[in-house]
Amino acid sequence: MYQRILVANRGEIAQRIIRACREMEIETVAIYSEADRGSHYLELADESYCVGPAKPADSYLRIANVISAAEVGNVQAIHPGYGFLAENAHFNEVCRSCKIDFIGPDPEAMAKLGDKNVARELAKKANVPVVPGSDGLIDSPEQALSFAHKVGFPVLIKAVAGGGGKGMRVAANDLALKSALQQAQAEAEAAFGNGAVYLEKYIEQPRHVEVQILADHHGNVVHLWERDCSVQRRHQKLIEESPSTCINQKTRDAMCEAARRMIKQAAYTNAATVEFIVDRDGKYYFIEVNARIQVEHPVTEMVTGIDLIKQQIRISSGEPLGFRQKDIKQSGTAIECRINAENPRKNFQPSPGRIDRMILPGGFGVRVESHAHSGYVVPPYYDSMIGKLIVHQPTRAEAIRTMQRALAELRVDGIQTTTSLHQEILNHSAFVEGRIDTTFVERTFSGV
Repeated sequence: MYQRILVANRGEIAQRIIRACREMEIETVAIYSEADRGSHYLELADESYCVGPAKPADSYLRIANVISAAEVGNVQAIHPGYGFLAENAHFNEVCRSCKIDFIGPDPEAMAKLGDKNVARELAKKANVPVVPGSDGLIDSPEQALSFAHKVGFPVLIKAVAGGGGKGMRVAANDLALKSALQQAQAEAEAAFGNGAVYLEKYIEQPRHVEVQILADHHGNVVHLWERDCSVQRRHQKLIEESPSTCINQKTRDAMCEAARRMIKQAAYTNAATVEFIVDRDGKYYFIEVNARIQVEHPVTEMVTGIDLIKQQIRISSGEPLGFRQKDIKQSGTAIECRINAENPRKNFQPSPGRIDRMILPGGFGVRVESHAHSGYVVPPYYDSMIGKLIVHQPTRAEAIRTMQRALAELRVDGIQTTTSLHQEILNHSAFVEGRIDTTFVERTFSGV
């Protein structure tokens, strides 16, 4: 087992990893930018080093600076969390060349699954259903139009790299497709340094369901059931829950087994999330694999009782999984709301600034993951999420009531947050009855 780990991230996820390491009696080295100097998560680590100015490109994304901190800190491994360098195969390779373990998959598996077009081909080999898509990358408007006329509009343009909804556009006709193609390519190039895109048939009003996987270096691959992430805005998740209300047990078992096959096909180790969409007939289709821990991992932890961060560390250190598939039960319902420093009534405009007062909810079945506090200044340089509110109860109805109560207790004064929108969603009959899809928020709530 490792003695010292560097946490190559910031904020809430850095704090989460440091806490897990402390319970495992592993020392931690934290990093920070000038904008994060004085952050609470740094106090929890054994050591901390500044890796540059506020902008991510000059700090958290600067590989040489992160590796320097790891070497000065004398660590055996780096945990990347999510975002920043978490799915950067080159960084993964640099860690290996410096004889520092990367807590995640090896760079070859990461590179394969990071290319969505290659991942689609792996899915096909593993007999996992995929949405009808283009044969390879789209290089011209003429090629895109040919595919769209073959499968029928609407179609979805998708960047092969990255995530978070960037490089994605829906087109419903020829003119829209030409314009959207150019926009998607430009956005993908700016966000990921890779403007390559492909096309898929657009499944209208789908559900977004994903499967959590753990795979060790001894050939053991297990799923930890599914999470439903259908409550989104602009392809970015707002609320996640487990189990999903849109699938029956037969479909659940088949989807989870398909996810296991996908990960085995890729010769992947560590934690991964295999993402699917489910159409209105209950048929599921592979979308992509996220080769890292997910923001919404606490949902799975609550319904299975398994600490995913600790499992990542154990797997990376060479330990086999301490349980088998039959040991993993799905108990009760968990729901997570992402608390973002944004104004949902102004197109989710970021709301950085000082938090004058922050009061966190508690009580039975309530979990809060947040690095923010009264007096904390939310910087404008990073993702706007300041925390996650998670509840777990025996039934979905009880979980919804607990979340409603917890949201009512939450106070974040001085900035705008998404709390009020979450309250509206949790009180809406369509959510309560499970009649939602990925377009629910934009169709239902004006001004968002």
